[in-house]
Amino acid sequence: MNAIVVSVLAFAVIFSAALLGMRLRKALPEHHLSPETKESVRVGMALVATMTALLLGLLIASAKGSYDDQRSQVILLAGKAGYLERVLTVYGPETAEIRSTLHKSSETLIRKLWSDQSLTEAPVDPAVSEGQLLFSSIHQLAPQNEIQRALKEEAMDAVSDIAKTRWLLVAQAESSIPRPLLVLVIVWLAIIFLSFGVFAPTNKIVIVTMVTVALMVSSALFLILELDGPFDGVIQISSAPIRNTLSNVGQ
Repeated sequence: MNAIVVSVLAFAVIFSAALLGMRLRKALPEHHLSPETKESVRVGMALVATMTALLLGLLIASAKGSYDDQRSQVILLAGKAGYLERVLTVYGPETAEIRSTLHKSSETLIRKLWSDQSLTEAPVDPAVSEGQLLFSSIHQLAPQNEIQRALKEEAMDAVSDIAKTRWLLVAQAESSIPRPLLVLVIVWLAIIFLSFGVFAPTNKIVIVTMVTVALMVSSALFLILELDGPFDGVIQISSAPIRNTLSNVGQ
């Protein structure tokens, strides 16, 4: 879901509901706008507003948690790649080609994560993938002493951890925010603003206030969707950890 498009649509729906409420105010009989009616609607809308605030809070917490998890995985991935490169360097010059494959694999990962194309698209033949080649190349190393044998085991563990983390990022590529839940939040907000419009006086201050509040609510939805898509948009996970590791791989 495009965060900008959704937030603009949400603003349009919410503010339009407020304007519709102001038009309804003029069409309703006076006894429908009595203080008793206003108080009853206020109590009901307070309950809806509370539920909406709780739901927005849960969505923000969920999106922020997903963002933080994926950021931690990217940092872990960069650290593991750097550690693997050092282990291979210590192993000996016979790992030069493997380190070159690690370099290419890191570049491929950056292109896949920080691009407009989903990770679940662009199918790759697993038999010839760089990750598969990296794993098989390390597996085929023939240690000549105990030190190299221990280094090979460390390298196998590191490449396994890298593969697991990469597939975990692939599994988290889809949005964690259900569309029906997002639509429900927008509908609830529209109903709240409709009630505001019905009982609010029609003047410039009220209209400016409605615009401001609708913008603030829409920006909250924008923040949720941006955090839910951490590899594109305005709020992105930095690729610096992997790029810094990549700049040191092979040196």
